[in-house]
Order: sequence, then structure tokens, then C-alpha cells
Amino acid sequence: MDPRKPVDAIKEVLEAATAEPVVPGSPGSGTPSVDEPTAPHDPLPPRKEQGTPDTRFPTGAESGAASTGNAQQGALLTTSQGTPLRDTDHSLKAGPRGPILLQDHHFREKITHFDHERIPERVVHARGAGAHGLFTAYGTAEPITRAAFLKKGRQTPVFVRFSTVLGSRGSADTVRDTRGFATKFYTGEGTFDLVGNNMPVFFIQDAIKFPDIIHAAKWHPDREIPQAQSAHDTFWDFVSLHTEAQHHTMWNMSDRGIPRSYRMMEGFGVHTFRLVNEAGETVLVKFHWKPKLGVHSLTWEEAQLIGGVDPDFHRRDLYDAIEAGAYPEWELGLQVFPDTPEETFAGIDLLDPTKLVPEELAEVQPVGKLVLNRVPTNFFAEVEQVAFHLGQLPPGIDVTNDPLLQGRLFSYVDTQLTRLGGPNFSQIPVNRPHAPVNDMLRDGFHQDAVHGGVAPYRPNSLDGGNPFTAGDRGFVDVPVRVAEAPKIRENPVSFDDHFSQARLFWRSMSPVEKEHIVSAYAFELGKCYEQAIKERQLRCLATIDPVLCEQVAASLGLPAPAPDRPVVEVTPSPALSQVGVEWPADGRVVGIVTGEAADVAEVVEAVFAAGMVPLVIAAHGGKVGDLTVQRTFATARSVEFDTLLFAAAPGPAPDALPARDAKAGAAAQSGIDPRVLMLAAEAWRHAKAIGAWGDGEQVLRQAGIAETAGVVTAGSGPGAFEAVRPLLASHRVWQRFPASLA
Repeated sequence: MDPRKPVDAIKEVLEAATAEPVVPGSPGSGTPSVDEPTAPHDPLPPRKEQGTPDTRFPTGAESGAASTGNAQQGALLTTSQGTPLRDTDHSLKAGPRGPILLQDHHFREKITHFDHERIPERVVHARGAGAHGLFTAYGTAEPITRAAFLKKGRQTPVFVRFSTVLGSRGSADTVRDTRGFATKFYTGEGTFDLVGNNMPVFFIQDAIKFPDIIHAAKWHPDREIPQAQSAHDTFWDFVSLHTEAQHHTMWNMSDRGIPRSYRMMEGFGVHTFRLVNEAGETVLVKFHWKPKLGVHSLTWEEAQLIGGVDPDFHRRDLYDAIEAGAYPEWELGLQVFPDTPEETFAGIDLLDPTKLVPEELAEVQPVGKLVLNRVPTNFFAEVEQVAFHLGQLPPGIDVTNDPLLQGRLFSYVDTQLTRLGGPNFSQIPVNRPHAPVNDMLRDGFHQDAVHGGVAPYRPNSLDGGNPFTAGDRGFVDVPVRVAEAPKIRENPVSFDDHFSQARLFWRSMSPVEKEHIVSAYAFELGKCYEQAIKERQLRCLATIDPVLCEQVAASLGLPAPAPDRPVVEVTPSPALSQVGVEWPADGRVVGIVTGEAADVAEVVEAVFAAGMVPLVIAAHGGKVGDLTVQRTFATARSVEFDTLLFAAAPGPAPDALPARDAKAGAAAQSGIDPRVLMLAAEAWRHAKAIGAWGDGEQVLRQAGIAETAGVVTAGSGPGAFEAVRPLLASHRVWQRFPASLA
């Protein structure tokens, strides 16, 4: 039995530190032997960074059981009912060559369960990753909400799921797409699900159009291609006709559409919510997640390469960072607005989910910190079965009449009925609340609670009147006046502006970010087959910005149309740009290229000491000196690393054969392994900082990148790392490639 409170257990994980830094990635908690183990023993304990859902009963009560109580038990293989089995490799047959007998109950149980292992994937956000963590409130939100989890010092366990929108479960992590950022707060007043994205606006204004945008953005229904991409005709057909999507599309075409890491991704609640305090006073708010490491992105070529080299790149990065102790952190912030009858601020309709409020007009006020510190123990049980719902709100937080939010309140419950097999999905361990449940809901598929009493209705006297309503302690449906109006299918006039905020985003970008947006539009529209769709989208771009339109049109070989209406003047919002601010480099991955004679032990120690992850790259696996090699020239690719350090200029390895490894290319002319030169050239091309010392400087000269911006040399490994380190704070060395757009 584990009597610790869940918050205490999480704090223990947060405070734990290994005696010696270890490169993350170990698949298990034990050290395997070469020979098959034969001596029975209990299951191995979980790895130190693993966590499980809190061990609670379906009704929210603490069980007091250890977290391993939900895992397999005992040393021996059994049936699902605990009967020990002597063999699981051979079916019961009529003789060695005879048919399988129908009485083989073990075979039938094993195969039947296997045949039903999979559940339907999510219609959207199928590809995801999740982690456990802890949210600590600053108390700054106490004046505006009665929500107890936001009181000063209150610590709340959380589970967070990140995801892509369009792809299936087997798609790649680094596709150009919107990312989901969904947080489940296990508060003492019931679960709060903050279900948002890494972009503050959405494609549509009304939830009734959600099937339309997803049908358009997903693969073509006849061939089910392209997978996890918006670079196709049906997507651009829809958004060029349905112009309220232009603002979100601009975000998708920016670097925000290809984040470097979940750890370096902003999150937004998208909608406007209503908060109510103890005095019954209300305000309107928008939720923001601000990452400690800043907002960074991949280059488009990097994203494409990673899709082949490591389709699990974002998932691996998240879990490796937690294992390495570089816990991802975000601050939760609020933009706060007066709750006026018009529900507008600075002329912006707060109920329009395709609009944002620039941070220069309404500051994001920090109200708490989120730390993710435990990876799942079982991906299916936790990440796949976690169920979010925007209607899971604690007292003090309420919804507004945002028509997209209103529709999501229905859809998020409805979708679980098929995916998770009925109405009792809240009883799955990862979904169980950390507050007492007395709901009068009974029976149904997968009912795990054993309800007492005889009167699940109100009012009753047979159960002594239990359960009682909470009165002033209960959830607050804010008594907002509903206007007397006819039933109509229309939007307010304030929803009609579809272009000014897309222009605001474009005008707020730095020159290099504008270059990337032009490139993204050109690539995506260049993948469309129908000329009319390209021309129609160019008309939209002309309305947003004529320069943007001209540049994209030139890439497509088409004339740039003139705007069909006056182009709106806007004031740029610097907060929308990712460039120009320095951030901590915690958890960055440093590749160290070495030869047999080079000593890189000191630089490995320096990288570990800086809170980063060093990966040694050499001609072969095993060890170089006393150090373990994590990557070889055959298995390494520059896109895995945030920076590269060269300690040597190693000659061609025995496997540097084009017939064996295409990256080896033609025979080496420089005496340096061609794959090492490729590492340097790619990293340089992707605007990464690069360092070298000693013989490693030959690599820079041979690759033709010596003495260029962000390429540094020093007299030692630690010296080269210290020269590179401040460059990582800006993520990229963009000055290496001057932009043509102002």
C-alpha cells in the first residue's frame, strides 16, 4: 500500500535526481542478459520517470493502493482470471500434427483478446503523446475566480496530451499542422479540461462547419492520400471559398505549423471563457500557455527529413527530456476583459474564434506554472484512453456563447461513446476524478463502480435524501441574459471581417518568418492540381497583403491579382513573432562528432552540467575510449541535434560505401567521411550553431562553412561548447541568411 497523496508522489519525482547523468532512451528499467532469463521473479519496477494515473476508485475515492497495483502481478504467466499456465507457445491439438481442439480455452482467450485490442482512433487528433505533471497556482487569479485550484500555492496533478490534427495514429510527428494542447486538471472540485491548440484561432466560427473543414483537410476520400497534409486540392478549395479560415491558415503556413518540440510550443484555449469570483462578479478571459524554453520551430527541410529519419521525433523529444530531468515547463496566463453586454474588446468580438486579441492590447497575466515530470507507463491505457471534454468545468469557470465552443460541448462527449465503448469512460483510470463522485448515473457498458443505496433519484427518502445539491458550493451557471431574438441561422456582423487579422499576423512577422510563409504557401499551392484553386487562393492573399501575393504567385508562375477591396492598415503585434528573444537552452540535444583518438569526455561532462543532452557520434557503435557511442555516421542525421560540435575530422569508415549507405555518396576526396561533411553542411543550411576545435576545424573548412555566422572554433571541447551555448538561446542563427522581405 502506498499511503502518499498523489501530489506528494509527484513532488518526490520532481525532487529526485540521479547520481550520474545518463543519456535518455533506455527501453526498460532492468539490464537485459544475453541469455534468456529462466528464474521466476516478480515484474520489474517502472523506470524512475514513469508514472500512472492516480490509484482511485471509479467514484473518485482514494484507494490507498500503490501505483503498481494496476500493473501485472506475480512471477508466473496466467489467464485473465489468474490461473497459472504451463505453456503459451503451442495450441492444444489432436496429436503433434492434428487440428486445434475447440476446447483450447487458453488459445481462444488469447486470440479473442488480441482480435479486439484496438479501438477506433480519434477522428481528429489521432496522433498524440501525453505526460503527467503538476500545476502550481500563483494566487494571482483569486480576485477574478472562485476556482479553488487557482488559489495561491494550490498544487493540482495534471495529464497533458499533445497531438496533430489531421494525421492518423501512424502518421509522422513533424508534418505541417495545428497541434492540440489538452490539459486535464484533477482538481478537488472536479476535473477541469482545458482543451486548446498551439494556435489561438481556428478555421471556422461555428461548430456546425467542423465536419466540413475536417473532411476538406483530411486525405482525399477516394485514395486516402495525402496523409497528414494540407497540401492538396480539397483543403485549399475549402479555405479559399470559406474565407473565415484565412487567419488560421496563415498561422499554419508560418513556422508555428512545424514546431521544434512540444516543449517549445505555445498553447491557447482558443475560446473566450467567463470567470466568476466569490462575490459573483464576472470577467471574460482567454487562456494562454507560455513555454519556459520559448516558441521555436523546425525549418521546412528539417521537418521533411525528420519525417523519414524519425517519424516519432516530437514524442521521443518529450519523453527523453523528462527522462533526462529537463522537465518541460509552461506558465498559464490569462488575458482578462470586462464582461460587457457587447462581449467585445478594442473592437474585437470576443466570441469569434477566428480572432485574437494582441498581447499589446491585453497583457497575458501569469496565474500558475505547469511542470511535466512523468511519462506514461502504458501508452494505450493513458494517452489513447484519456478523454477530454470542454464541459468539465469547476465552480468559478463557465463558458460563453462562442458558437464553436457551444458545439464542442456536445461533440466531445459524443465521440467517446464509440471510441471508449459507452457512457462510463470517466471511470477509466486516467479519466477518474480526484473529487468525490455521487452522480446518480447507473449501469451501462464498463460500469466499474459498485453503487450502494436503492434510490438513484432526487428527491428521495429511502437513501436519507442523499445525494444533496451543493447550493452555493456548486458549479455556477452564470445568469447571463439571453437576448430575445428570432431563431435564425446567421452570424453577427462583427464576424464578417475575415482578412484584417490574417494581415496583422503577416505584418507582425520578422523578415525571415515572412520568407518561410511565402515558401509554405508556394509549396502547398504547388501541390494542388486544379489551377482555379491556386488562382482563387491568390485572390485571398492579395486581400491580405499584395507583397505576399506577388511572391507566392511568382513561385507558382501565375500573375498576381489585385486586391478586390482596400487592404486594411494594422498595427503589428511583436508578441506574434518567434524571432528576436533569447530563451533557456535546457534539454537541447548536442551532437559531438569524434574520432578514435579525440578526447571528448570533458565536453560531454560540460554539456550534461549545462542541463543538455550530449550524444557521441563516431564511426562505429560500442565505445570510443571510455565513452559510449550513441550514434554512428550511418545512423546519425543532423536533424536530430540542436547543435553539432566537431572534435575530429575522421576518415572514411569501413561502411562508407555508397552501395551500403547512400549518405556516403561518392568516394571521399577530402580524406573525411562524407557523412560527417553532410552533417556539417545540413546543420549549417538549417541555420544551426556549429562548433569545432582541434582537427574538427578541418571539417568546417572542407564543408565550406568556416568563418560564417554562427560557426565558432576554440582551443578545447568545453571552450567550443561555451562559444556555441549563447547562440542556442536564439535557437537559430538567422543572420546567416539575409531575408529579402522587409
